[in-house]
Formats: sequence, C-alpha cells, structure tokens
Amino acid sequence: MNTLSYKTVSANKNTVNKEWIVVDAEGEILGRLASEIAKVIRGKHKPTFTPHVDCGDNVIVINADKIKLTGNKLGDKVYVRYTGYPGGQRFISPKELMAKHPERIIEKAVRGMLPKNRLGRQLFKNLYVYAGTEHKHEAQNPKPVKF
Repeated sequence: MNTLSYKTVSANKNTVNKEWIVVDAEGEILGRLASEIAKVIRGKHKPTFTPHVDCGDNVIVINADKIKLTGNKLGDKVYVRYTGYPGGQRFISPKELMAKHPERIIEKAVRGMLPKNRLGRQLFKNLYVYAGTEHKHEAQNPKPVKF
C-alpha cells in the first residue's frame, strides 16, 4: 500500500480556490440564512477546509430588506451597543434597524456566527450585503446559490 497518498493536505492562502457567490435573501428566515452564509464564508463546505486559514468563498447577499424574522422577534428582539461613555448603552429593535439600515441585520447575524478573533474579522470582510437587487460585483461573475 502506498502510504504517501494518505497525507493530510493543509490549505494555505496560496493554494485556496476562492469563488464568488450571490445569495437572494428575499423571503428567507434570518438565522437559517445566516448560518448557511457563515458556513460558506468559513469554508466548511469544502473538502480542503483548514480551521486557521481563510479558505471560504466571497458571498454577496441581495434583497436584505426582504428578510423575515419568525415569531415576535421583529418587535421584541433588542440589539445592544455601548458608546464608551457613562450611561451610553443604546438599544435598537430589528424593526427600527430595518427602517434605517436593512443590511446590518444580516451582517450582525453572520458576524455572531464567525470566530471571535483575527481570522473572524478577516472572514467578515468576505461578506457583501445590499438592500436592493443591484450590486457592484458583476466583474467577479458570481454564481447564484439557493440555500
């Protein structure tokens, strides 16, 4: 038996094959879509997945303003941030966030599913979210994907 054929292959940034995909978020449920996007950005869908390397694909999300939240989350869920000043805790509901910046709901959901370290911050840069149907990445020839 040839034991050389059973070596573990570890990907690096030179050997990774990154693709561009476009996802339509119209009518999709937020958490289910975000988990699939996070899996693709991380690269866990590829057989050459390496935990410490950015081996995932670039994801473009369109129609972010048409995403759905189940139950009463649209009014009951709360996003919390802190300005850094005393008494500077700020709260916003998904309904208010959808009115101002609809793309940030998907960004927050996906960011929470990525690693909380240098690699996670680097992976998050591979996500592009747009409220409408138009995006500026036609030159990359993204493939449409349905989850």
